[in-house]
Amino acid sequence: MFTFIFIYVVVFLFSGVIREVAHGYVAHLRGDDTAKMLGRITLNPLPHVDLFGSIILPVMLLVVKAPVLFGWAKPAPINYDNLKNPKIDVPLIFIAGPLSNILLAVISGLGIRLIFAIPDFEAGVGGSIATFLRIMLNVNVILSVINLIPFPPLDGSKIIACFLPSSVATIYLDLMNSNPFLCAIILFLILSSGIAWRFINLVINFFVTIFSGIAL
Repeated sequence: MFTFIFIYVVVFLFSGVIREVAHGYVAHLRGDDTAKMLGRITLNPLPHVDLFGSIILPVMLLVVKAPVLFGWAKPAPINYDNLKNPKIDVPLIFIAGPLSNILLAVISGLGIRLIFAIPDFEAGVGGSIATFLRIMLNVNVILSVINLIPFPPLDGSKIIACFLPSSVATIYLDLMNSNPFLCAIILFLILSSGIAWRFINLVINFFVTIFSGIAL
């Protein structure tokens, strides 16, 4: 049990770091070097770790066998004033996160398919590798799907805010800044509700099956 939780949290943390690096790197490409100058475009997890969101919360959810695992890394710092065209650049920056997780999921799924195509390898060390890739696949599909939900602080909220009137978008995004724990609780309740989780689980299962050929 401990080994499983450890692997899951490590994969979850790595996948969250990749997401934030993707945000920072796309911001750099679009004219804002804030994340780069602060050393946040790095695979070193330490600058990205949020003690509660990256470690404590995911472990708590795993221990209580919650229906969904979620959390967050420290958001990549972005100065919107430096962007070339904020209306276009902001959605690009925040869609980069879920897309990075989808890329990891696709790579993991292809690895699983390759291992299953070689029965002798699968029967040996390949089976352990496939188990790890399965965790990587599941975590990244879950992260990409959940992060596209338009609720603060998820990436989907930043994307949809770009298409709202500025006054509404400001109030909408300030919801997270003023009440981060309230937002986390509301999000957990949404994801834990039977109807919402059934739908989200169907979407997650669909993509896991498409990428790997096996259901979640």
